[in-house]
Formats: sequence, C-alpha cells, structure tokens
Amino acid sequence: MPSETTVIPPQAPLPLQAFDNALGRRIIDLHRWAVREGLQGASVEALFNGFCRQLVEDGVKLWRGYAAMRTLHPQWSGYGFTWRREHTSVEEEQFERSVGGADSPGYTLSPVRHLLARAEAGEANPRLRRRLTADATGPDLPLLQEFYAAGATDYFAQVFTFGDGPSQANGVFVSFTGDGADGFSEEDLLLMQTALPALALAIKAEAGRVIASGLLIAYLGEDAGRRVHAGAIERGSVEALHAVIWYADIRGFTGIADSEPGLTVVRLLDEVFETLTAPLRRRGGQVMKFIGDAVLATFSFENADATETCRRAVDAVIEAIRALETMNNGREFTMLPAARVDFALHLGEVLYGNIGAVDRLDFTVIGPAVNEVDRIEKLCEPLGRSVLMSAEFAAAAAQPERVISLGQHMLRGVREPREIFGLATEN
Repeated sequence: MPSETTVIPPQAPLPLQAFDNALGRRIIDLHRWAVREGLQGASVEALFNGFCRQLVEDGVKLWRGYAAMRTLHPQWSGYGFTWRREHTSVEEEQFERSVGGADSPGYTLSPVRHLLARAEAGEANPRLRRRLTADATGPDLPLLQEFYAAGATDYFAQVFTFGDGPSQANGVFVSFTGDGADGFSEEDLLLMQTALPALALAIKAEAGRVIASGLLIAYLGEDAGRRVHAGAIERGSVEALHAVIWYADIRGFTGIADSEPGLTVVRLLDEVFETLTAPLRRRGGQVMKFIGDAVLATFSFENADATETCRRAVDAVIEAIRALETMNNGREFTMLPAARVDFALHLGEVLYGNIGAVDRLDFTVIGPAVNEVDRIEKLCEPLGRSVLMSAEFAAAAAQPERVISLGQHMLRGVREPREIFGLATEN
C-alpha cells in the first residue's frame, strides 16, 4: 500500500513497463486514444471528459478530475475544466484577470500554485501524490481537506510545462481524485502518468488554437478575427461590403491629453471605449478599429434588411449616450476628466479585407463612405450636435419621427453639398 503522503521527487522516472501484458495494453490504448482525439481537433472539454471516462472503464476509482491552463486573453487569465463521475459533461470555468495580477488566497494555497512554484524553480513536470486521511491532508493544501471530507481517499496531480523553461501561459495542470477504499493502485498511477503526456500535448494543441482565435478576435474584432483565423490572410484580398458606418470621436481630446497624466488618459480611453462598444456588441455591430480617440464600427446588411440594421445602429448610439452620461457623472464625483463624444452615421459600399505591407497587414474597411463619415462627424461641434447622419442613412432608417434635417453642408473633399440630419431629441 502506498505511503500516507507521497510527494514524488523531481525527475523520478516511471517504472519500466512491459507492454505485452494487460496493463501495457491499457496504457497503449489510452495513449493512442489521446493522440487520435488530439489529431482530430477535439475540444479540451471533450478530451478531458473522454480521458476520465476511459480511466473509469479501465477500473480506476476516479471520483473527480480537473484540468486547468493559463491563457493569453485580455479578459481571462485561464480556464478550468472539472469532471465528476456523476455528471455527463465537464464543467468549464473562466478565470477573470484580477487587478494588478494579484492571486486569490484560494489559488495561493492550491495544489496548482504548489506545483507551479516547483516548476518555476526549474523542476520539470512536477508531480504530487497524497493519500487522503484524517491526519494526512495537511493545512498547506486545504482543498484536499475538502476532498477528504467529501469521501475522497487519494489525490494525484501533475503540471506539464512546454518549451525550454517554465511557462505558466503554456502549461497544463491535471489532477485526479479517487474514492476507492485503498486509493489509487500502483497500476492506476502508472496508467495515468504514462498516458498523461499524450493528453497534455492534445490539450496544448487545442489550447493553442483557442488562444490564437481569442487573440485575433480581441485585436481585430470578432468577424475579422474569425476570417483571418480561417485563412483569409492574403494581402489585397478584399470583398465589397454594404454596411452602416458607425463612427464616434471624443470631442476636445487633445486638450484632455495635454492637461492630464498619461495613465489618466489611458484609463479614460479604456472606459469610454468599453462604454461605446458594449451597445455595439449587443446589436451586432463590429468594431473595425480604434483610431486614437475614435471608434470605427460597421453594421453589415448581410443578415438583416437595411431599415432594421439602421435602427440598431441608432439604438446603439442612444444607449451609448446614456451610458456616457452615467460614466461622466461618476467621473466628476471623483474629480476625473469627463468625455463628450460625437457620433456620425452613414452607409455605403466599403472594401473589407487585408490591406498593408507584405509583413504587416490590417484587416479593415476602406472607401469613400469611410472618409465621408469622418467628415460628417467633424460637423458636430459647429452645428451644436452630438449625433449626425447622412441623408442616405436617414432614408434607410425610415424613422422620420426620430430625425430632423439640418440643411445642406459641405464636407471636406466632397464636391457637392450634402444634406445632414440630426436626432430630433437633440432639439
């Protein structure tokens, strides 16, 4: 019977195993299963769920399994996947990035942190095994006390780091908790430890795909990010897109930037951009890019008629204005600079795709309609308005009760004067 508490020493080799017996065949089958599922692009949830169920079918008294990994995402620091024998699916959780990167007490005293600390000290793929008894769980890892109280008898965990050095962003943590009367047998442990590298590689491959997709969406936008990840990477490859052009710009931003500390300006931009993009996100708008202190977004006509699309764009503006008012009230209370934002709405044909240099591309929109929406926004201050729209947009929106004509105006770079409309509620 294994000792009550076992911390597997660094670089401890696995026992030599002949593969012409029952255990050897179990190891080969589980290893091949993990490789096959990984090559077929199975999700992390499917990989871990299947691996745990394979262990149960092989006679392992597995009660709980857990896998976790760090990720590269502006909102999430990592993902966790919990398997329980009584459930039919894996529970996924996302770990939100904490301010300043501080770790919670629960994480600091967790087996994950314990093994990562050993990995950071240079130990390769550190492992931990503990028999769970009343006097062996220990105060250093309180989570194991909870497992023991719930009926668990044994615990095994391992961290796999990838690359030349320890990398929390590229590592995988896996743990298995058993509830058999005698805990995990030596054959159980050998089966798990021998097959785990194949599972870790399969998880790493899928996690890399998810990380790449998440980063592209975060930096390019949801639609553009998915297109690039799917292979739309050739320079000059563009398509015509009929869309609403939605543009917002902070009025007087230069003065704010000149008078406020740099970090204060950055926090203001972050807060304003989140306030502007939230209503776009809810209504199907796609942020093309942040241009200094401005936001350029589109609403494509592909999945809805023009009237409905224009109405969603107007609703996004109105919601953003209300949210900005709430934001500014809170900033004034804390003596932080407020931000007034001007909006312009236009529609037209744009070119959407890869534009740039051979080694530095941008997936964006270009065309006269994009230039014109910028010129329309520049009329907001002289006209005393915060929302302006082109005649084409006002006509397509088909909401005469919500708009009012402001007359003919010249736009820089446009030969003929254009009729400009505003929101009737700004009268």
